[in-house]
Amino acid sequence: MKFAIIKERKNPPDRRVVFSPEKLAEARKQFPQAEFIVESSDIRIFPDSAYQALGFTVTDNVSHCDVMLGVKEVPIANLIPNKKYFFFSHTIKKQPYNRKLLLAMLEQNIDMYDHETIVKQSGARLIGFGRYAGLVGAYNGFRALGLRDGLFNLPKVETLADLDAVKAELDKITLPNIKILLTGTGKVAYGAKEILDHLKIKEVSDALYLTSKFAEPVYVMADVMEYNRRKDGKVGFKHEFYKDPTGYESNFMPYAKETDFFIAGHFYGNNAPYLFTRDDAKHADFKINLVADISCDVDGPVASTLRASTIADPFYGYDAQTESEVSFNAKNAITVMAVDNLPCELPKDASEGFGDMFLDHVIPAFFNNDERGILKRAQITDQGKLTKRFAYLQDYVNGN
Repeated sequence: MKFAIIKERKNPPDRRVVFSPEKLAEARKQFPQAEFIVESSDIRIFPDSAYQALGFTVTDNVSHCDVMLGVKEVPIANLIPNKKYFFFSHTIKKQPYNRKLLLAMLEQNIDMYDHETIVKQSGARLIGFGRYAGLVGAYNGFRALGLRDGLFNLPKVETLADLDAVKAELDKITLPNIKILLTGTGKVAYGAKEILDHLKIKEVSDALYLTSKFAEPVYVMADVMEYNRRKDGKVGFKHEFYKDPTGYESNFMPYAKETDFFIAGHFYGNNAPYLFTRDDAKHADFKINLVADISCDVDGPVASTLRASTIADPFYGYDAQTESEVSFNAKNAITVMAVDNLPCELPKDASEGFGDMFLDHVIPAFFNNDERGILKRAQITDQGKLTKRFAYLQDYVNGN
């Protein structure tokens, strides 16, 4: 079986890759029956020469390969029919902007495996850049704080060599006495927590956070059952909420009244309550003035996220009274960081971490008869049709 590391062609350019040269060499050693080919790229964080130095063929034509391994969406014009593809397709939530991509893959008999759908039997994700989104998102939030309030001037992550350099910059700053809320308990949230802990910010319990004043910066890590509650007043359960959140309502306002800086690291599921609405943000007791929305669901559960921002221009302001965008440092505005491709700022570390997971969970499935069902669960399209697991996308495919 021949695997191709394909060139990233989406704009803006993404320098990440599924396998670093060293990790690809490890894959070759573990699976000598596999052949790994590298498509030449002038934007990849690891140059062609780094792969060639380890004995890999680097070529402009990978059409003879069976499995195509990429990161971001492949432009329709560059799809090769009758192949297996792995990349983030951004279609499983019926995203309108990628419907034509899914249609093209069905028409071209492509077997599509989305990195986002590579999951355990329980549904927990096995592959992703979540940790790096959390790391960069939290850093960017502090960068916004420093710039807005004239406290310190952190450089952009993309100008730094790696995660060690990022943390070294954080060692130079002194934080004001603020209260920080971090939502989520997955890879994204724990990436953000890594930054908070590196800064030696004290973690406190929900009870203390909601009732106490502090003489130092503190943070709380809130799970989904802490900022949601059952509408009928009964005790809620996480598994019940994930299965059907329609019987729940937001319990976020107690946090909003105590929080200066909100880091949104949660996963937002369909039909779940919004964390805070535009009306909530108008409330006199609403204290949040800085949001690092790593989850970045536009015009959704975090009312201040009007749009995704960019690595080049990561911050904007939200005026709660007029419900409009203003300058990130406008008086009384909520400063928003809502970059939706944060791991791109740490391409080397993110690629190395991704390759670890991909080699652990995905490549073996091709050679052990998919004994854990990883490929079966991840496959969206099969021989021109949606798989049973993703049959819910049929109305999306049909244009309804």
